[in-house]
Amino acid sequence: MGMSDQTPPPAAAAQPLSPEADKQAAMWANIGGIVGFLPSLLIWLILKDRGPRTNVEAKEALNWQITWTILQVGLWIVVTILTGILFASGLWPLAALIGWLPFLWWVVNVIFSIIAGVTINNGGSYRYPLNFRFIK
Repeated sequence: MGMSDQTPPPAAAAQPLSPEADKQAAMWANIGGIVGFLPSLLIWLILKDRGPRTNVEAKEALNWQITWTILQVGLWIVVTILTGILFASGLWPLAALIGWLPFLWWVVNVIFSIIAGVTINNGGSYRYPLNFRFIK
C-alpha cells in the first residue's frame, strides 16, 4: 500500500468566534456597507455559523445593503430620465440639483452604516429603517 492509497484526514470544523471577535465581525459587516454589499455578504457567508451575533447583525447589514442598492439603482434611473427631460426643457439648474440625489442617497447609507457599526461595537444591536428582510 503506497502513499496514494491513503485518504487525507477530515478537515477540522471551524472554531466558534470569541465574543469579542463575534462583535468585531458584526461591526465590520455594517461599516463595510460604506463600499457596498460585498463586505456584509462575505462576512455573513464566512462567519455566520461561527458567531451568533455575526449571523444576526451581518444578515441585517446585508439586507440593508440589498435594499439600499435596489433603491439606488431605481434612483439612478429616475434621475437620469428627469435630468434628460429638464435639460431638454432648458431647466439645467434644476437638472443639476436633481443630479445630486444619488450622491445624497449614498451619504444616507454611509451614515446608517457607521451608526450601526458604532452601536454594535458599543454592545448594542441595530435595525436599519425601511429594511426589507430578503434573507431570513
